[in-house]
Amino acid sequence: MRVSRRGVLAGGALGGGLLVAWALLPRSYSDPLPAEEGETAFGAWLKIGADGVVTVAVPQLEMGQGVTTLLPQIIARELGADWRQVAVEPAPASGAYANLPLAAEWAPLRRRMVPWLDAEPDDLLLKRWAQDEAFTATADGTTLAAYEMPCREAAATARAMLAMAAAELWDVDWQECEVLNGLVTNGERQAGFGALAISAAEQDPPDTPPLRPEEIAELAGSFPMPEGAQTDYPRVDLPSKVDGTYQFAGDIRLPEMVHAAIRHGPVDRAEISSLDVPATRGIRGLRGIVKGKRWLAAAADNWWAAEQALDAMAPRFRTANPVNSQRMNEALDNAVRRGERHRVAERGNGDAGLDKPTLALRYDVMPALHAPLETASATARLRDGKLELWMAAQAPEQARQAAAKALGMALEDVILYPVAAGGSFDRRLEHDHAIEVALIARELDRPVQLTWSRWQEHLLTRPRPPVAGVLAARIDAEGRIGTFRARLAAPSSSYEFGRRLFGNLTSWAAMEDAEGRPDAMVCQGAMPPYAIPNAAVDHAPARIGLPTGRMRGKADGYTCFMVESFIDEVAQRYAQEPLAYRISMLGEDVRLAECLQRAARLAGWGGGGDRSGEGIACHRMGNPATGGRIAVVATAAIGEGGVRVTRLSAAVDIGRVVNRDLALQQVEGGLVYGLGLALGSATEYQDGLPTQARLGDLGLPTMADMPEVRVELVESESQPFDPGEIGVPAVAPAIANAIYSATGLRLRRLPLLSGGL
Repeated sequence: MRVSRRGVLAGGALGGGLLVAWALLPRSYSDPLPAEEGETAFGAWLKIGADGVVTVAVPQLEMGQGVTTLLPQIIARELGADWRQVAVEPAPASGAYANLPLAAEWAPLRRRMVPWLDAEPDDLLLKRWAQDEAFTATADGTTLAAYEMPCREAAATARAMLAMAAAELWDVDWQECEVLNGLVTNGERQAGFGALAISAAEQDPPDTPPLRPEEIAELAGSFPMPEGAQTDYPRVDLPSKVDGTYQFAGDIRLPEMVHAAIRHGPVDRAEISSLDVPATRGIRGLRGIVKGKRWLAAAADNWWAAEQALDAMAPRFRTANPVNSQRMNEALDNAVRRGERHRVAERGNGDAGLDKPTLALRYDVMPALHAPLETASATARLRDGKLELWMAAQAPEQARQAAAKALGMALEDVILYPVAAGGSFDRRLEHDHAIEVALIARELDRPVQLTWSRWQEHLLTRPRPPVAGVLAARIDAEGRIGTFRARLAAPSSSYEFGRRLFGNLTSWAAMEDAEGRPDAMVCQGAMPPYAIPNAAVDHAPARIGLPTGRMRGKADGYTCFMVESFIDEVAQRYAQEPLAYRISMLGEDVRLAECLQRAARLAGWGGGGDRSGEGIACHRMGNPATGGRIAVVATAAIGEGGVRVTRLSAAVDIGRVVNRDLALQQVEGGLVYGLGLALGSATEYQDGLPTQARLGDLGLPTMADMPEVRVELVESESQPFDPGEIGVPAVAPAIANAIYSATGLRLRRLPLLSGGL
């Protein structure tokens, strides 16, 4: 932890001494993992029962990525627990679990009291902010970076205390005791965790946690496993998900609870203009109607009756300037052509001398919907001055704050019980439904479960922003790129999101606050990983009137499409073989070059010519030193139904792999999600309404459409990188390049088939 020298100097001039003194004050938190009868707590991360069961706190939202297995695995391995006796408990938001890497990454998105402080995870004031705000958000693949070492240190400390308790019992040196498989042993003597837990908790913990010398890693050489063998750490949540007992937000049931449905007006800032309440007479089980300024809800004994009541009332909304795709496209076109440009990244001499580029190409991206399988759902109960919320939230403390503000309550009177999400893709970073269900519960004075319909989910989604990009380069006669520039026109989407999340602003207020601000995050991934000596990335902020937000794959999901499509077009124009051309420019990134070679071998790459239907793309995500790498080869074929992707082959370097099964699942899932973004997931807007109302309208791949998926993980000693995001970006350009190889048609718009073939 540190306070930067620059920060201390500035702080001294601005009364910073008081700020530093404040930051150094000790913090205390209520116990986030209370011990029940028969349990003994060992800090905020784990407790041990008299039966030997080790219960691990998980402060991150489980949304399919396997975090309820990953963190317990780390603790079990370091502690020496028996995996068969490891249980999981979702942890409430607490400063004890502050996500410092994400707080640092998102520091530009919130208005900071001390803007002179460096936004890095070891900044002292950043840590204090994250702790005081109980910032435990689940996003950007920061789980390992944030929690691996705290989990290991907590487990190592508990392991030492268990050994001390046993050593005291046997009158030996505790360091001579071994802790493994839920037992503490010394020679022939052994004792289980359950028998030692109470006396262990009374021991003085060591000053420094005695970490095991080796880091947790599952090596590629250990796989594939023999037929019938199982991984040492099977998913904790798998059995209950298979038998249907796993609890999601919509599974909560409370005494006297009613079910609510809701209608929202067109995007954006619509107000209710009329409704027909008498039309609901005769609807059985209807228990109440709640009218907000911009939404209408009905509550009944079951959700379908509530939905029928809304249909009967036929609410109408008015809005002065509804979102329209044509106006959005015009705004983007104007911004990319004539808008004010801001330099957000630069290498070498930037774009100096690029007034007349050798090649300039335009790429466009439509708004993309998250489309999680589970729509927004939350349950609220208001009684005895306390509001209880059951919901899936990627940023639980910010959801609590929003609900407390909506009801005019103190934050400590709002309790949020974390519930797993049935998919999210960053959709559950937004918390409109937390505010709505709290207001409905207050008006009806009884527990309420609010569930949005699929149509409402599409209507209120903050989609991935639409983007217009012009990529230009100066290229010599041999096809070498000397200067490159990416100019992206897009709304300042990251700042919008930040003002909604941290400032609790409405969508329109957040757009106004972010308007015109250069946003480096909307351009992430646009700086090519290749050894191009001079390169620049510009953002041209565009006001489109559509609230936008974050999505799995981040901006890399479209910037990689633009860059890798552009690189492929350069290779084609200069008669270069696409794989060799890329590798020739990757002398400074051996890891990415290896991914390309492995993906090519995995796919049986034949060069991508002669109408082979092969397309290749690669991407580096995150920091060049610590980021992840991926290369994807897509194979497409022309059939009676048009172009079909038949195979995706990927080689991925995500550094040290903690759980190979989870990593493979996440990469494979990312590839499939990238396939959906490449071929569908998009919507247009007419009169403030999305034109795609149902899942079936989004052109998502079905089981029958699924290509064969092959994934190879590169064994690496680099720092771990999130496997959940890295699978998404390179899929769309690989498919676009494959379609060109198969048909000779170059597609420069996402989704690729939005305009038809």
